[in-house]
Amino acid sequence: QVQLVESGGGSVQAGGSLRLSCAASSAASGYTYSSYCMGWFRQAPGKEREGVAAIYTGGGTIYYADSVKGRFTISQDNAKNTLYLQMNSLKPEDTAMYYCAAGKKPLCAYNYWGQGTQVTVSS
Repeated sequence: QVQLVESGGGSVQAGGSLRLSCAASSAASGYTYSSYCMGWFRQAPGKEREGVAAIYTGGGTIYYADSVKGRFTISQDNAKNTLYLQMNSLKPEDTAMYYCAAGKKPLCAYNYWGQGTQVTVSS
């Protein structure tokens, strides 16, 4: 089992910035943060969950949804087992609950999810 705890959400005006954090931990012996792919997802009311950004730990491969390219940056601190999402130039359409997810390599199926952190962007 992997526990994920998101933080950093809030309410901002359009054009503003927020930085989300996701702290990963596990009581399982042998847990290694670098063994997991990590990603950010979001879900707005009435809409399906969508992938926002992902990073394949150790491999350097990064994915961004087209809607956030150039505005969001995913990064991680392996020493702190923490994933980040820097969100700049926020738009009202970025309003959603943001979730952190982890999936064991090499399949990277996202089996572990955080509780989510709300991001609200007003115009």
